[in-house]
Amino acid sequence: MQERVIDAGEVRLRAMVEGSGPLVLMVHGFPESWYSWRHQIGPVAAAGFTACAIDVRGYGGSDAPQPVEAYAMERLIGDLVGVADALSPGAPAILVGHDWGAPIVWNSALVRPDRFRAVAALSIPWQGVPPRPFDELYDLAFTQKGRFFYQAYFAAEGVAEAEAEADPRRFLRQFIYALSGDVPEGSWPADKPVGATMLEGLADCAMPLPWLSEADLDFYVGEFARSGWRGPLNRYRNHRRDFDYLGAFRERNIEQPALFIGGMRDLAFSMVGRGDPIAAMRAQVPDLRGAHRLDGCGHWTQQERPAEVTALLLDWLAGL
Repeated sequence: MQERVIDAGEVRLRAMVEGSGPLVLMVHGFPESWYSWRHQIGPVAAAGFTACAIDVRGYGGSDAPQPVEAYAMERLIGDLVGVADALSPGAPAILVGHDWGAPIVWNSALVRPDRFRAVAALSIPWQGVPPRPFDELYDLAFTQKGRFFYQAYFAAEGVAEAEAEADPRRFLRQFIYALSGDVPEGSWPADKPVGATMLEGLADCAMPLPWLSEADLDFYVGEFARSGWRGPLNRYRNHRRDFDYLGAFRERNIEQPALFIGGMRDLAFSMVGRGDPIAAMRAQVPDLRGAHRLDGCGHWTQQERPAEVTALLLDWLAGL
């Protein structure tokens, strides 16, 4: 595996690259790094692909511009196009994303079907371009009712940064554990009031977790010491910009071959809307070739269930 710095146009992105063949571009979420794909990079490369896991702008070894608007979806789609142009100039790339990386790859496939020929998403299913900005929805459902919602908390500049920077190891440990499949059922504090902090009421754990070692946590702590928290949190501050930009694509479906993998205990899966998100996704993604929910798995899909996720990805890739 080779560490590279790729000029994506607006920013330079750190990427871990292995193998040769069609480009598979892996995009992480919050609060993670390229390292969240550590179990998949080698097997994907061995299957005959160029496996590339990036640090999203704002994270780790990638550039971290300060302005909030630098993290709008339009800019992140541009980053993926820039990486694809650098590593696969003659052929469209394959996208794989988790958590925030899932909306990033879904939207990249929607907006640039010329540049991306297939898309796999973990944790967050595609529900189409939303009819209203997401911050408007959570304001009505949570904030106006006096209830805490983590994205509203993250949206206030400097607030979540201060909490995370006060004790990055504790913040990462508790946040990761609280959304994992290891936490006892019902542990998430459902009725926390507006004005609470992120960590208030979250369960804590002794390390290691079955799938996350002390060394793994050390790596993440070191990456956030390097990059800071503003860039990663700025992603949550762009719902209105994203809504305005993506409105032009509302009538499109995602036509490329697609795959979805989620955890049965992933709280983020049920956050996207009422009803059956997978049934809704099938209407918007007509070539959805698999939609899998993994028993006992929480939010950190490819880390909690590396063998199962890798096997599903490789089977899907082989059919493209």
